[in-house]
Amino acid sequence: MNETSEVDLERHSNKMQKKKIARDKIMSTKIDKKGLIIVYTGKGKGKSSAAFGMIFRCIAHNMQSSVVQFIKGGMSTGERNLILEKFSNICSFYTMGEGFTWETQDKARDILMANSAWEKAKELIRDPKNQMVLLDEINIALRYDYIDVKEVIEFLSNEKPEMTHVVLTGRNAKEEIIEIADLVTEMELIKHPFRGGIKAQIGVEY
Repeated sequence: MNETSEVDLERHSNKMQKKKIARDKIMSTKIDKKGLIIVYTGKGKGKSSAAFGMIFRCIAHNMQSSVVQFIKGGMSTGERNLILEKFSNICSFYTMGEGFTWETQDKARDILMANSAWEKAKELIRDPKNQMVLLDEINIALRYDYIDVKEVIEFLSNEKPEMTHVVLTGRNAKEEIIEIADLVTEMELIKHPFRGGIKAQIGVEY
């Protein structure tokens, strides 16, 4: 090993030691646990996929969880099929929507279904057995004002159990939702195969 490499290794070691000291100092100021409000939004793909990744992580840790789908209708998806077939004892799954708004073309029914989904969501969040509740594509229902965002804010702020995690997905998350959230991730669209004439594919989108 030459002299330059030894100097570089020592410099790197010193840098990492300083970083660890700084990191440990930061971590010492953090509280241990809190039920989080988590938002996945943006025009890019992967919002529901990221949220379901957290649900499967809960399942792996034997943590009770629930899913409410606000928009997706009867379309078969890998996540739903796997949960219903293998993990229904630890994760309850409710598909409350009937499809995207341009498919149903019935605003009154969309509003009725969205509010039914919200009532189910509140029931599941209140249930102390649930440690995480995923509200899949609720942001879309909120965007179209199918559900009163003020009611959602008030409920999550005042009635959500302290240790329950709630995950909200869907593009165009309202600023009020972002404001109360603990974790917000915006998926950025850079390229999409649909623009190249490729439809949604099994194993990728559903």
